[in-house]
Amino acid sequence: MRGRALKLSAPRRLVGDLMRFSIGVPRVAVQRQMNLGPLVRARMAQQTRPSWTAIFLKGYALLARETPELRRAYVKLPWPQLYEYPVSVASIAHEREYEGEPAVLLSCIKGPERYSITELEASIHAARSRPILEVTEFRRALRMARAPAPLRWLLMWLGLNIARQRANYFGTFQLSVYSGLGAESLNPLTPLTTLLNYGPIGEDGSVNVRIHYDHRVMDGANVARALERFEKILNGAVADEVLLLGQSVAAPSRQRNAR
Repeated sequence: MRGRALKLSAPRRLVGDLMRFSIGVPRVAVQRQMNLGPLVRARMAQQTRPSWTAIFLKGYALLARETPELRRAYVKLPWPQLYEYPVSVASIAHEREYEGEPAVLLSCIKGPERYSITELEASIHAARSRPILEVTEFRRALRMARAPAPLRWLLMWLGLNIARQRANYFGTFQLSVYSGLGAESLNPLTPLTTLLNYGPIGEDGSVNVRIHYDHRVMDGANVARALERFEKILNGAVADEVLLLGQSVAAPSRQRNAR
């Protein structure tokens, strides 16, 4: 059958390179069915509701702050070892259009636990709405995609295995979700230590949450306990912050009415 050959675009080369280094990671997934009723009620009470992406990002960042394993990476230079970072760096997957086709591009937020949900929301929105070449990570990735394949692979291998640089260029964990489209990914790949994703969230707060992890860095029991703690953080500290968002909006309104 005669078809047509399509040249690999820059976005396709980026995904191919990412998969090249992800496929060799001994990745395992642990899932927990969570009941996020308190968090859902806190979010529903807001006039302007924060995105689930920003909410889960803040919760996972708080979890990583108290769970050192989630801030570690397996690196090969100068010899195989684990390297622990003082703060986490989130790598967030975005679907953007570039030169007429959908492109998956990654933006980073260093130390997301230090930012409010509102600030995280603004950062995510900027990465999704600003012109692609104005976002530093997007511009750097697309420029790299145009380099010869051997050079791209060498630089990526070095970036993933020079411990002090790895987090700067790739992050310490990845967040990638399709729940807004009514779907969920069961076997996503990443070269990072962990990838967080979750499925559609029910009206009662029921949701499947998964951590896909590098088995060289940690074991399943660690991840299972982390997911249990993650549920408590989402229904506790994160739900409390979401409730405070409404109070911070209401206070200026009361002051204006008083005047």
